[in-house]
Amino acid sequence: MKAYPVSALVLFLGFSDRAYAQEEKATSYPAMAPIAQYRIADPQEEIALARSAAPPSISADAAVLVLGSRGYETVVKGKNGFVCFVERSWAAGFDDPEFWNPKLRAPNCFNPPAARTVLPEVLERTRWVLAGASKQQLIEKTQAAIASHRFKIPEAGASSFMLSKQGYLSDDANGPWLPHVMLFLPHGKAADWGASKDGSPVLGRDGRSIETTILFIPVRSWSDGSPAPIPAEQHKM
Repeated sequence: MKAYPVSALVLFLGFSDRAYAQEEKATSYPAMAPIAQYRIADPQEEIALARSAAPPSISADAAVLVLGSRGYETVVKGKNGFVCFVERSWAAGFDDPEFWNPKLRAPNCFNPPAARTVLPEVLERTRWVLAGASKQQLIEKTQAAIASHRFKIPEAGASSFMLSKQGYLSDDANGPWLPHVMLFLPHGKAADWGASKDGSPVLGRDGRSIETTILFIPVRSWSDGSPAPIPAEQHKM
């Protein structure tokens, strides 16, 4: 059965079914596009898109980040420990063919454990990208940061909401895919959750050894409470 398309950018340091199933396929985005193509011109539009990642009961009191000239900047201070922002394509797994796709916009809202232990890597990678690092340099910098313990393993309970109707998560999905919750785990833990087994509601796969394992659990409602569509085909990885 054909897999329902799961985004390249469903989440930071994630993976793509396409990256594994089509290893020999040439990427459509071999290099970074001009930085202007990754930006959202109106900061208020980016704030609204970031907040759409989670229900208003959570996002209304969350901190909000916006992509600036050197990295993400805090434009709204939070009250509940959650952090909402719009991820760009370089937050995907290193082997993802859409790693440099300038169209990707992935609204996320990290819970406090994820904000403490996963978000710092997102922010650092973004600073490297905006400073002109190549993908190979990003990989090398990540390896060094892990070796020096600057990058930490995800704290227990680390998760994120991706419930926005408005994101663009991959060219295959051509939009937001499905509303879902992500769980961040140390590398190598996908099998412990039965991820991507036939009939399992949990999707996921372990990527490179330097990449965090991320599990995806589709849910039935968008952040505004409206029902999500029923996939035409089974979603797998």
